[in-house]
Amino acid sequence: MRRAAALLLASALGCQEPLDAPTDAVSAPDVLADTALAPVTDPLSMPTEPTLSPSAFKPAEQCASCHADHVAEWRGSHHAYAMIDPVFRALVAVRQTHEGGRSDRFCLQCHSAVATRGGEIEPGFRFEDLSPIALEGVTCEACHRVTSVDRPNNSGHRIDVGAPIGGPHATPVANDFHASRHDPLFEQSEFCAGCHDVVEVIGLPLERPYEEWLESPAGADGRTCQDCHMPASLGRLVTGGPERTRHSHRFVGVDVPATATGAAAETLDAAVQALLEGAADLDVEAHPAAARAGERLDVVVTVTSRVEGHSLPTGSAFLRELWVHAVVLDAEGRVIHETGALDEQGDLKGPFSELDPYGDPSLMQFGARLLDATGTPTIFPWRAVEVASTAIPAGHQRTQTLHVPVPLDAAGPLTVEATLRFRATPPHVLRALGMPPGVTIRDLVSRSVSVPVSDVEP
Repeated sequence: MRRAAALLLASALGCQEPLDAPTDAVSAPDVLADTALAPVTDPLSMPTEPTLSPSAFKPAEQCASCHADHVAEWRGSHHAYAMIDPVFRALVAVRQTHEGGRSDRFCLQCHSAVATRGGEIEPGFRFEDLSPIALEGVTCEACHRVTSVDRPNNSGHRIDVGAPIGGPHATPVANDFHASRHDPLFEQSEFCAGCHDVVEVIGLPLERPYEEWLESPAGADGRTCQDCHMPASLGRLVTGGPERTRHSHRFVGVDVPATATGAAAETLDAAVQALLEGAADLDVEAHPAAARAGERLDVVVTVTSRVEGHSLPTGSAFLRELWVHAVVLDAEGRVIHETGALDEQGDLKGPFSELDPYGDPSLMQFGARLLDATGTPTIFPWRAVEVASTAIPAGHQRTQTLHVPVPLDAAGPLTVEATLRFRATPPHVLRALGMPPGVTIRDLVSRSVSVPVSDVEP
């Protein structure tokens, strides 16, 4: 199964050999000599020489002695799992194989700015060789030592390990552990843009939630990323401190880390589901209102985004799947028409299905597709030269009409059932990375209509 998936992706990428995720990094010098490509660098986020010392950063465990609630929330977030998530590690391994490690710093510049700027990420690095603070990923001080954002993408933050700890409160409480400073940057979307907008090495915009926010209703009226993803509540910033406005550090998005377990995973899973259930509306209409046996029924499906800050989906939209599963049944339960069903491997019947790549021409799917130089879809960003987006812009809608032939023997009434479904990572991606399937499919909203059927006139 894994080899079949790898062969399919190798063919799609124009490779001679299948792509298997290696367990160890390839020998970078040999591959770099073959490709004659220099390592990808950037003086701010991917420096050739260390610009800070990882040992200067305090681990989250020390922060927890005063900020217990914040750290507990962070531990269940994808910021904490940024360097230990198995999907991310597998993607890095495949990229190392393709590029000999020359782009190793590219993904790591955000996933662990401490490691990348601290000189730990060299071509062909191995995760198991990194320091504990590097493996904390987006750790506390990776954010709270930020003093400015020099560019709104690709780890554009300027980090000063000698600066006081920054935060949004105008009157920080004095303490003996660290100096504190008020910085309004922590309440601005620009702070998040520094990592959440990503431009590939060749200059191709891959992830652009901040750019989308700039053009969104939320951006127009001053609502920020933090307003939704770090909601405020009344609480204590430090153990035993006064009650003040505090912000959640769960950073809820659409992912639940694959390695998360126990109560933390359950809490995050429920938060993700609640976030997604409010993300869109679904409307279904049938024309004509009464179907005729032997004639065509038009089913009009409209998906309206209720997300006002960015597109739906956003971020790594090329790895997300948001689609409509619609089925038309007659009174006896016979399927008259269906779109959005899965093949036997759990994939949508489209270009990445090994079993039925052309089986669903009316599939209503939203997201993005990466295309390589030949116009072939690929899941790997470093192969892409174009991003084809079908994501729904903030506050907009998409409408599609399904043309359903009504059989002469259809027993009425017909029932049209439609569900908007989502999953963060599709099975074909996990197979290509040598990982087991198992990503949860989440149903966002469902609608149904009943359509009477009249016999064909003689």
